[in-house]
Amino acid sequence: MQRPETLANAPLGRESAYPEQYDAALLYPIPRAANRAPLGIEEGALPFVGEDEWHAFEVSWLNARGKPLVAVARFRLPADSPNLIESKSWKLYLNSFNQTRFASREEVMATLECDLSAAAGTPVGVALLGVEDEALTPRPLPGECLDGLDIEIDDYTPSAAHLRVGEEIVEETLHSHLLKSNCPVTGQPDWGSVLIRYRGPRLDREGLLRYLIGYRQHQDFHEHCVEHIFMDLMAQACPERLLVLARYVRRGGLDISPWRATPGERPPEPLRLARQ
Repeated sequence: MQRPETLANAPLGRESAYPEQYDAALLYPIPRAANRAPLGIEEGALPFVGEDEWHAFEVSWLNARGKPLVAVARFRLPADSPNLIESKSWKLYLNSFNQTRFASREEVMATLECDLSAAAGTPVGVALLGVEDEALTPRPLPGECLDGLDIEIDDYTPSAAHLRVGEEIVEETLHSHLLKSNCPVTGQPDWGSVLIRYRGPRLDREGLLRYLIGYRQHQDFHEHCVEHIFMDLMAQACPERLLVLARYVRRGGLDISPWRATPGERPPEPLRLARQ
C-alpha cells in the first residue's frame, strides 16, 4: 500500500529513538479532512458528533525530588477537531515525560492539555487515573452479540451491500468482537469490538456481521473505520438515531475507542473491555 502523503514525515513505521526529556514537538498532527472527503464528509458540516477516547498505560514522570510516579491517562479528542494525532508520535511524546521533573500532578495535566490541544486544534480532555482506579474495571458490552451467528464468509473488504433492513422499526443495541482492521502504514493488525445502537428499520443481523467482518483486510485508522461504518449505516439503513462505538485493543501502551453518533446520542460510560 502506498504511504499516505500526510504521513510522509510521521514516525509511524520508522525506527525512532526514545526521548530522554520532555518534548512537545514530538506530536504529529494529521488533518482529518483528507480521509473524510472520500466518505462525503465535509469539514464544518459533520453528520455526526463524537470523540476519540484514548487510554495510555505507560505514563510516568519524576516529582520535584526525582521520584518516579505512574498513572493511566485518559484523553478525549473531539471528533470535530481539525486534526487527529498519529499514535506513535503520541507514544514518543508521553515517553518524553519519563525523566522529566514536574512540580505536581496538576502541572503534568496542564502540560498534557496544552500540548495535545495545540496539536489537535481544539481543547482535549485529560484525566490521570491511578493504576487501580475503579474506572478501569472491565465490563461487558451491552446488547446482543452477533458473533454466534453461523454464517459463511468469503468477502473480507467492507461492502455496504451487505447492510439490509426490514420494515419493522426497532430500537436495539448490537455488538461484535470480530472487528479487525489494519494500520494503513505498517500493516499491523488492529483488533477491536464494535457496538451499534440505533432506532430505525431492523437491521439484518447476518448481513451486518458480514459487513463488520469485511473490515478484516481493510487498511485505515481506527477513527476512520468508525466513521466509515457510521456513514454506511446512515446511507443504507436510514435510522432515526445511531451510535457506532469501537473499542480497540491496546498497541504500544495505547488504546483508542472512537465513537460517532447522531446529535443527542452518547455512549454508555464508563465502558472498558477485559481485552483492552
